[in-house]
Amino acid sequence: MTTTTLPTPPGSPHDPDPALVVVAHGSRDPRALRTVRALLDQVRALRPGLPVHLGHIELNEPPLPDTLAALGDREAVLVPLLLSRGYHVKRDIPEMAAASPVRARVAAPLGPHPLLVDALHARLAEAGWHRRRGDAVVLAAAGSRDADSAVDTGRTARLLAARLGVPVVPAYASTAAPAVPDAIAALTAAGHRRVAVASYFTAPGRFATETAAAAPWTAAAPLGTHPAMARLILHRYEEAASAAPTAPLELASA
Repeated sequence: MTTTTLPTPPGSPHDPDPALVVVAHGSRDPRALRTVRALLDQVRALRPGLPVHLGHIELNEPPLPDTLAALGDREAVLVPLLLSRGYHVKRDIPEMAAASPVRARVAAPLGPHPLLVDALHARLAEAGWHRRRGDAVVLAAAGSRDADSAVDTGRTARLLAARLGVPVVPAYASTAAPAVPDAIAALTAAGHRRVAVASYFTAPGRFATETAAAAPWTAAAPLGTHPAMARLILHRYEEAASAAPTAPLELASA
């Protein structure tokens, strides 16, 4: 399997690194919070000494405004633990940052990026997937009304198709179309004998559970604590931290 690696620039002792604030969506499923905390431990292990904090948009503690308030007026980079552009990335997170005293930059969401394809491929392999003639994959994502979200998910599907050498169709657990069962049915009707579901979710939860149940053959686990996820969080952090500021609050481009 091809693995994408990225360098991690060292920080300067005379210019303290901005704090890293990982912004998770939040979930009622307790496995999600455990997964996110374990992922942050991986980030800390990769960058000892970097201040790493967690804030949630909803449902879990700590809420993002509380995390930002505790940082005072120091500099911070907010990295959304989200896989595409959408309302949370474009509005919720920047507005929460702007309402705090933190000197904040908001990084791009995690996807699309080749490191996510590394993780998706690995999760499929762990679930028993290996390429055979007639295979296809459904890339199951959460879904959003924001058109940019579908664009980003479609790009990830194309990257994954190039990696796997089989058709990959994006589908959604809510809001957007096609729904995961509809995409599976369409691929089956087109003659694909084995249809696997790649779980394009950052952590276990309701959507991941429901899409796995719809899989006719095999479903991969969510991205979770795959090592590529921690590397990608740090990559988005470095992108935003090194970008030249143009306004008090900077939203890094994907």
